[in-house]
Amino acid sequence: MATEGTGVSELASRYASALFDLADGQQALDQTAQDLSLVKALLVESADLRRLISNPLLASGDQERAFEAVLVAAGVGELVRKFIGLVARNRRLATLPGMIEGFLAEIARRRGESTARVTVAQPLTDEQWAALAAAIDKSAGGKVKLDVRVDPSLIGGMIVKVGSRMVDSSVRTKLNKLKLAMKGVG
Repeated sequence: MATEGTGVSELASRYASALFDLADGQQALDQTAQDLSLVKALLVESADLRRLISNPLLASGDQERAFEAVLVAAGVGELVRKFIGLVARNRRLATLPGMIEGFLAEIARRRGESTARVTVAQPLTDEQWAALAAAIDKSAGGKVKLDVRVDPSLIGGMIVKVGSRMVDSSVRTKLNKLKLAMKGVG
C-alpha cells in the first residue's frame, strides 16, 4: 500500500494494509470501508473524540472503552471495532485518521477511482456542488470522488487537487501574487 502522495505515515499504512488484508479475507471490504467512513465522519464532527484519540495521558484501556461505546452507539461493525480496540491497546489511536485514509485510498485505487481534494472558502450550494462535480469528472475523464473542505482563509475561490495536478483559484493566492508583484515595483 503506497504512502506516496497520500499523506499517510508508514505506521498508519502498515495498520491500514493489515486491516485491508483481514477485511479482504473475510469478504468485508465494502462494509469495512463504510464503517471507516463513518468513524472518519465522527472524528471530523467531534472535538471530544479527536481529543480522546490524541490525549497521551489517558490510559489505553480508558481510551479503548470510551471509543468502543461510541462505535457501538454509531452502529460500527465488529471488525472495525476490534481493529480500533487493538489500535487503542497498542497506543496508536493518534494515527487512526491516517490508517483510515490509507485503507480508503487503497479501496479507491483498486476500484480505479480517483479523489479530488477541493478546498473552498465557504460551503457549496447544491447547484455549485453539482457543477463542480461535473466539471472535475469531465476534466479527469471519469468519475471522481470529491473530498471537500472549507477554509475561510481562502477568502474566495477554491483549490482543486486531482492526483498531481492542482488548480489554485483562491483569492488569497491571487492577493499574495499581487503583493509579491507590488514589492518588485518602485
